[in-house]
Amino acid sequence: MNCVCDEKVAMSAKATSVYVMLGMLLTIASLPSPASAGEWGCEVLLCASSSNPSWRSVPACHPPMNRLISAMRKPGFDWPTCPEAGTTAPGYERYAQCPEGYRVGHSRGRNGFTGEDDLCVKTVNVCQGSTHGLFNSDRQRGCIHTVSISRPLRSEPYYFDIKNDTSGRTERHWFGVKR
Repeated sequence: MNCVCDEKVAMSAKATSVYVMLGMLLTIASLPSPASAGEWGCEVLLCASSSNPSWRSVPACHPPMNRLISAMRKPGFDWPTCPEAGTTAPGYERYAQCPEGYRVGHSRGRNGFTGEDDLCVKTVNVCQGSTHGLFNSDRQRGCIHTVSISRPLRSEPYYFDIKNDTSGRTERHWFGVKR
């Protein structure tokens, strides 16, 4: 019974923080003057850190995020920042974690050198269970294979690390910039 109550309190607190952020965003969006770079950065931060619903489902987030997406296409793009929130430009991680049992691997570049961390690999013994008590090292070497799969791409590769003033912990908020 305690667990259900704790989950409801946590969900309620998360929903409340989303509503507070959306209220702040709507207040900023209703200002008559165009947003300065700092205000725009704070709008981007508020919208990008909204996860339920995501910024795509919040009409007030469309103007600042569409402005961001357009700006990202231009040479010399710099992320708008929100100094009041203590954040800088977001981080970016293109690839998601490898599935359980796999580790990050590297493809080979055209020049033969190690490429990017774009594979998930694992070592498997394809003869396991069929050696019938034979432990011939040459046979065992032929049984060990490296299996690789493409590393999954993140649908939301950008993130902001935001310190939670209540808990003191830093929380990572993932977001994407596709419309």
